[in-house]
Amino acid sequence: MKKLLIGLALSALVLGACGNGEEQKTSENKSNDPGREAFANSSCIGCHGKDLEGGSGPNLTKVGGKYSEQEILKIIKNGKGAMPKNLVEGKDAEKIAKYLAKQK
Repeated sequence: MKKLLIGLALSALVLGACGNGEEQKTSENKSNDPGREAFANSSCIGCHGKDLEGGSGPNLTKVGGKYSEQEILKIIKNGKGAMPKNLVEGKDAEKIAKYLAKQK
């Protein structure tokens, strides 16, 4: 009986933690910039980080100082280095390119 209660308590903690993480992710993704939101909801954050700080992919905090919006869109479409092409497509790719071009 004691093991059952401990198991239930641990399950409740795990499930509670999962729910809280999802709520936090949703609130972090809300912003006034649709490109930032598209970036946050894409697979881009896996390599470039949620704050553009980089990780396995390069830091993008100042990418707009190096590339124009059209150049960034071309990289999103065609890939570059280890980055595969077309991870984000269509309007989301355009929104992300516009957002990243502002990062200077």
